[in-house]
This record gives sequence, C-alpha cells and structure tokens, in this order.
Amino acid sequence: MGGILGEWRVLAAILFAVVLIGGSALLADGGAQAPVAEASQESDLLAALAKRDSTGDGLPDWEKALYGIPLTATTTDYFHLGMTDGEAVKQGLIVPKALSDVAAATSTGAVIDPDLPPAPAEGTLTAAFSAQLLTLYLDRVKQTGGSLTDADLADITNQALAGLKSSIALAPDFKQPGDLAVEGSGAAAMTAFAAAAERVLDANTTTATTSELDYLQAAVNANDPAALAALAALASIAKAYRGSAAGLAQVPVPQELAADDLNLVNALARVSEIVNDFARVNSDPLAAMLALDQYPAAVLTLADAFTGVARDYQAAGVTLAPGTPGASFVSVMSDVAANEQQAQKP
Repeated sequence: MGGILGEWRVLAAILFAVVLIGGSALLADGGAQAPVAEASQESDLLAALAKRDSTGDGLPDWEKALYGIPLTATTTDYFHLGMTDGEAVKQGLIVPKALSDVAAATSTGAVIDPDLPPAPAEGTLTAAFSAQLLTLYLDRVKQTGGSLTDADLADITNQALAGLKSSIALAPDFKQPGDLAVEGSGAAAMTAFAAAAERVLDANTTTATTSELDYLQAAVNANDPAALAALAALASIAKAYRGSAAGLAQVPVPQELAADDLNLVNALARVSEIVNDFARVNSDPLAAMLALDQYPAAVLTLADAFTGVARDYQAAGVTLAPGTPGASFVSVMSDVAANEQQAQKP
C-alpha cells in the first residue's frame, strides 16, 4: 500500500505541473507538450489557483476535493487525526475514496478508514476529473499487478485530462445565423441598430470597478477581506456579458452587420461562461483553472468581434455625432478596433 500512496502523490504532482505550465493546452490530440506559459496576469493567476490552499492545511484546494474534504471546511484537521490534512496525506492516513476501498494498512500501522467523506459534488469538473483519474489509476495497477513507473503515471494523467477535455467540449454557439432577425440595410438601418444596441449595453452594466482578472485575483486570496465581494463582482460581470448577448440577439440587425453581430453575440456569451466559471473558484477549482486557460483566446475573439462591427460602419461610411443615439456604441467598437491594431504592431 505504501507504494500505491507514493505513486498517488507523484500523480498529484504531475497534475499540478500540467495545470501550472499549460492547462488545457496539454490536452491537444497526440499528447504534444505545450510550451511553458508566458509571464502574464493570466499565467500568474493560473499558478496561484493551482497552489491555492484556502485553509492552510498543506493541500491545494483542487486536491482537497480528491480526498473528499469540502471546500467549505475551515479546519486544517478535517479527519481529526491530530495533524493537518496535508501531513495525514503524506503519511498515508487518508487517501482518495477509490483507494480507500483497497483494504490495507499504511507503513505506520494505521488502518485506512473505509468511511471517508464522499467524493466531490457531482457535476463539477473536479469530480469528473477525480473519477476519471482514479479509475484509470486502479485499472493500470490491476493490469500491471504492481507499482507503476513515472511514465505510467504521466500517461494516466494525460488520459484523464483528455477524458476531461471531451467532457467539457465547448457548448454550441449561443445563437445561429437563423436566430437573428435580419432586416433592412443602409445608413438609416445601421444608425437605428446602433441606437438599439447602445440601449442594450446600457441596460446590462455592472457596478464592477476593475477587470474580471483582478477580481479573480482577489477571490483566490482567501485571506483578502474583499474575496467574497470579488466573487459577487464576478457573478455580476458574467451576468452583464450574458445579458448583453441575449439583448443584442433580439435587436433586428441590418444585412451589412449580420455576420459580425452574430460573432459579437456569441463572443459575449462565451466570455460570460468563462467569467461564471471564475466565480466557481471555491466550489470547483479545476473549472476555474481551465476557464482561466481559455480566457485569453475568448477575449481576443470578443475584441475581433468588436473590430468587425467597427469596420462594417467604417465601410458603409456611417458616422454618428457624439451625443446622438448610438454614437457611444459605434465609438466603443472603433476604440476596441484601434486598440487591437495597436497591440498587433511589432
């Protein structure tokens, strides 16, 4: 049993490295290794999430879930063993639920409790990954009849992550081309659309004062008094993105704008899903990690959608004087387009 426990700790270390250096990028077909993440707010946050230990018990939050320790727990000795949970794991006194069914004793002579707490809540990515990882691990142990090599453990981790990837395939686009009401064309129709779109965005504002990444940073720091407020702000931001997407999808769109309006609606909905996963950092840490890994590409897609709409207005020669209905909508599109062009300059 000591060998199994040792291998499990290596398995956990491999997962930590996978999430830390590449997240879901390592899930590409063929198992190709992703490059180490570039230094950025996103990669720093990914590292912080992977290491986050909200109770200080020596176990990262995502790993607590594997041992059935509720993320709402406030004690560092959940199993009442007279030591921190992290130390209990190191000594083999507590193991994941699937391994606890293997009747054996640890090297210290303490019998593993078969009545460990339940696995993570059903429906979370952490639970899905835990179940897949443990199933693959025990199957491989059974096949080999003994200890596993580091290569075996790495292979198991990659298989589990690949399984997780298939279970979190991106949802279909929020709207399809046939879902939008395409009506009219020309300057008058585009001006009317801008005014309506402006009203939608104004109706879906949030009281947030900084970016979703800044709020996630605050939420990750469980000792930060602003952590709970940050979670509420993330939920508010996700709602604003979602409301904007739903509202824009209801506005009749001129022919010239139809394709880019559809891209904008779907990009807003996608970012909403990601930010909503940020807000689940306490209940499903792996979901927040994977969402963070997907965030840069989603934001770039959103910027491209804004740029597309701005170019449509520019191509049609439609300009709106400041202060007139729709002017701020067109201005926002143009500002994002200008910023994206500036960012792409060498």
